[in-house]
Amino acid sequence: MSAVMTETWVEVGSLSDIPRLGSRVVKTQDDEVAIFRAADDTVFALSNRCPHKQGPLSEGILHGHRVTCPLHNWVIELENGEAVAPDVGCTRSYSVRLEGEQILLSV
Repeated sequence: MSAVMTETWVEVGSLSDIPRLGSRVVKTQDDEVAIFRAADDTVFALSNRCPHKQGPLSEGILHGHRVTCPLHNWVIELENGEAVAPDVGCTRSYSVRLEGEQILLSV
């Protein structure tokens, strides 16, 4: 018998709470999550720690669908948390979706 995992979606704010090319931090029971809003209004969610030296990704610079860590300039893909070559590493990514203006995070 296998266990069935179900997602729980939690409302964490509205799109207008986050400026374009900005972020907001949400604390969950297990993590601190950075919610990012790209210039095209796509929303992403990553653990708020760079895989290199645990820098706060929420304080980084957004460009396209990437964020540059403020500590050592590692570039992280917002879609999956992967570091861009030549760097190697990954931070946890979370499912996030919009329902109208409301941002929902899968926890």
